[in-house]
Amino acid sequence: MTLLLPPRAALFDRVDRVSKLACVAGEPSGDLLAAPVLSALKQIPDTSNLEVFGIGGPRMQAEGLRSDWPMETLSVRGYVEAIKQLPAILKLRKELISNLTGEGRPDVYLGIDAPDFNLGVELALRKAGIPTLHFVSPSIWAWRAGRITKIKQAVERMLCIFPFETEIYERAGITATYVGHPLASEIPLEPNPASAKQRIEQALNLSTNALNGIIVSALPGSRGSEIELIAPVFFETMAELVKRMPGQSLHFVIPVATPRLRAPLEALLKNTLEKNPSLNIYLIDGEADAVLEAADVVLIASGTATLQAALWKKPMVISYKVPWLTAQIMKRQGYLPYVGLPNILCGEFVVPELLQDDATPGKLADALLAWLNNSSKVVQLKTRFAEMHETLRRPTGLLVAQAVAQTIAAGKHRVTA
Repeated sequence: MTLLLPPRAALFDRVDRVSKLACVAGEPSGDLLAAPVLSALKQIPDTSNLEVFGIGGPRMQAEGLRSDWPMETLSVRGYVEAIKQLPAILKLRKELISNLTGEGRPDVYLGIDAPDFNLGVELALRKAGIPTLHFVSPSIWAWRAGRITKIKQAVERMLCIFPFETEIYERAGITATYVGHPLASEIPLEPNPASAKQRIEQALNLSTNALNGIIVSALPGSRGSEIELIAPVFFETMAELVKRMPGQSLHFVIPVATPRLRAPLEALLKNTLEKNPSLNIYLIDGEADAVLEAADVVLIASGTATLQAALWKKPMVISYKVPWLTAQIMKRQGYLPYVGLPNILCGEFVVPELLQDDATPGKLADALLAWLNNSSKVVQLKTRFAEMHETLRRPTGLLVAQAVAQTIAAGKHRVTA
């Protein structure tokens, strides 16, 4: 009997072929975080021709990602919202795992945030012998600490964006690397509000100095559920603030996070102006950084954008609303007294948080006025945020890219050994 063996080249096909990276970002903030990583991978010789595919948004796609499934399917927040989308999410995850453990098998998988989705994928892939990296630690230090057991099973290496996180993982026997936060490198240490104001005036086709006075930036979120729940309160707060500051020149600027949110925001704007025609409210597509840089004070929904505001050294009022059931579940799983990233990183309430029933136009207007009427407190806050900025400022994209390249190289070494 003759035993036919495949050619030697076939045995080592994984060594010679183009390396593959599968990565998944589940929402716009993940798309923002991952884009610099994909850009940096092009600068590393061993990964300059890397095939990158998975799930991501426009920024990742601009850096070469082939997004095989829509990111919008995963862009939900909270238990109640996730339940509504659960069938579509489970179907997508099943297809993704089947693809990645079959014909689309990658050399490494990089999960970007979205832990409820990515950890399940990573667990299945790691069992199939595929190395898994996770970029952005789940908030186990804030709530659901029990997830660290699953993380240990699913994640080969955790890439942490906050410095205090690595010790938590090392105690649990999980390899972890602090890579800094990419926003800290993208945002300059010294803001230039005057220049940002000019950019906004040009983008809105306003005359020069049209925005002279007090600029209040309002960021109600990047999800449809956020616009539905918190944006109406933000618009009512604008009207309330104008009543509290008669004779002042107030300008409210709202960046529209994605095109699909423009219509609901325009509807809210129209309704607000019908009741308060003297309000100066502007919707601007994108330009969140310019809007934050130009601001005198910020009204903002809890999320990654609060860190952006802190890095721009801005006094802010954080607010949020979720469905009642979601709020009850989160209360029972929480460990920290605060939800905003600036407060979490500082370890105290450096900015106010008005959530759920406390998110009223009157209370939000009071909190905004407290910043506008206390310049010395604003100076102290800016100093605190400058220190935070220095701590978070690392070449994040490059550090994550190097971790990916090292994992791919280790895999090739195992094949050839």
